[in-house]
Amino acid sequence: MKLVRAITGYNRSLLRALGRRYFAASTEEYAKRNYANNASEYNTVVASLTAQRRHILLRDVYDDMMLDGVQPTRDVFHSLIVGTMKGARMQDAFYFRDQMKAMGLLPDVALYNFLISTCGKCKNSEHAIHILEEMKINQVKPTGQTYICLLNACAAVGRVDRVYAIVRDMTAAGLGLNKFCYAGLIAANRNKTPDATSTDDIATKIIELVEQSKGWSSVEAPSDIAENVMMGVSEEELYNIPTAEYVHRRAGFVNRQLTVYHVAFHALADLQNIEATDTLLEMLKKDGKSPDVFIVMQTMRCYLHSGDIDRGLKTFEDYMNSGKPPVVELYVALVEGAMVGYTPRGMQLAQDTLVNMNSRGFFLSIKMGNDLLLAASGEKTGGYTTANYIWDLMQARKMTPSLPAVEAYYNGLKEREIPEDDPRLMLVSRTYNDLRRRFGSGPGRP
Repeated sequence: MKLVRAITGYNRSLLRALGRRYFAASTEEYAKRNYANNASEYNTVVASLTAQRRHILLRDVYDDMMLDGVQPTRDVFHSLIVGTMKGARMQDAFYFRDQMKAMGLLPDVALYNFLISTCGKCKNSEHAIHILEEMKINQVKPTGQTYICLLNACAAVGRVDRVYAIVRDMTAAGLGLNKFCYAGLIAANRNKTPDATSTDDIATKIIELVEQSKGWSSVEAPSDIAENVMMGVSEEELYNIPTAEYVHRRAGFVNRQLTVYHVAFHALADLQNIEATDTLLEMLKKDGKSPDVFIVMQTMRCYLHSGDIDRGLKTFEDYMNSGKPPVVELYVALVEGAMVGYTPRGMQLAQDTLVNMNSRGFFLSIKMGNDLLLAASGEKTGGYTTANYIWDLMQARKMTPSLPAVEAYYNGLKEREIPEDDPRLMLVSRTYNDLRRRFGSGPGRP
């Protein structure tokens, strides 16, 4: 596929440039320029772009289909909407929904579930509720998954009242509450608008919900689970659970039986509530369960973001000395947490951890590198050595950081007394200018 091989390094105009039709060209030349000729081939391109997280290009693929006169099938629309869901591109998702309906194809329950999930990722519960109403108008029967998608979409914006209303509707319909429902209840309490409720009260409620969840029953087996699996969508991703990006990792990273605990630990880390986190660890131990990697990450995050570097480091070391497989995410969690507040000890720990990680053969992904470089570049005093080291690690792997990360790093260098002809400053400046020319500096930049 010429498109898939060529997309690296291009912006949104890529497909229009590659797919521009030269009607004066011969049939042979046209065939060479075209990257797909029928619905099946376009579906393959969509799947490939989604796998590469190039969700921004999906509208362009669809435009090229129209230019080619290729009629999209239901499978193509499903692939397009799944891609927009994974990329949290709600406007594109609704555009494809409208195009599908204009062609006489009525969305089915699985597709409606994907749309509701997309609304949840984009924190737009009102649109999610409207989708459920549209389903009823079109006589598409919601499944258990539909209600759980809606519950978690409302939970993402802290609509506690609406979440409990959905729970009542599910109970009235004879549907039990499963672990994903309790996960939504926890997320709703975590995300609700701050008011007279203190973070301690929220933490207490989270602990109560974890205890209540131990008697959960199975929701009716939805008929669209098989399709979700076929489309590469896990339940964690469909419901926007924090473990979604880790569920396909090797055994030990995420114990999928601990979903409620995962969401609770994640929420308590956000709240920086050490006491509640310790209580939750005791509850887990009494249940005869041991923390998986995700729970260890959230425990570290809670301690480190609360300023308790010693306990965060001890949690990391205890895991590393346990004989369990080491993972790069734990190194990254320690580095990121150690940099909170930019204390001299924390910044030194962050750099030492990166050196240790590199010496053991672990490497940062482009996302990890971007996140850490952006965080390290916020250091206003000190030698800027941690940010420099992260930049060097990315350069050694021939990774080009994102524009926001490079901009922050460049600004940090400029604030220091560095000669204009310094090789590092010159390289960063050149990279920064190249990225600005490529992506621009407006609000729509990546």
